[in-house]
Amino acid sequence: MTDGDTFRLESGERIRIAGIDAPETHRDQARCAGEIVLGLRVKDRVTALLAGRDVTFRRVGRSYRRTVATVVLDGRDLGTELVRLGIATWWPRGRPKPNWCENSRQRR
Repeated sequence: MTDGDTFRLESGERIRIAGIDAPETHRDQARCAGEIVLGLRVKDRVTALLAGRDVTFRRVGRSYRRTVATVVLDGRDLGTELVRLGIATWWPRGRPKPNWCENSRQRR
């Protein structure tokens, strides 16, 4: 896992889950320290969900040298599942990036 919405296949290809955003885990990308804390928790949770599992995906584009794809895990859309769990949010194309810092104090 790179973070909560990007993971790497065994082939090395990086997959960005389409249509969602999760908190960032890297200082140069996060808006505040609270976002990093949330991001690391989300990364751990998604890593556990994906560990040793087969996923299917449909490529829908490219972004920052990553494949953007809808991802299916155990017959369910992974993006929808992460939003349902409250660890990601919908991020429609062309919209401003969600601000995880506004909610980081409430989610700790």
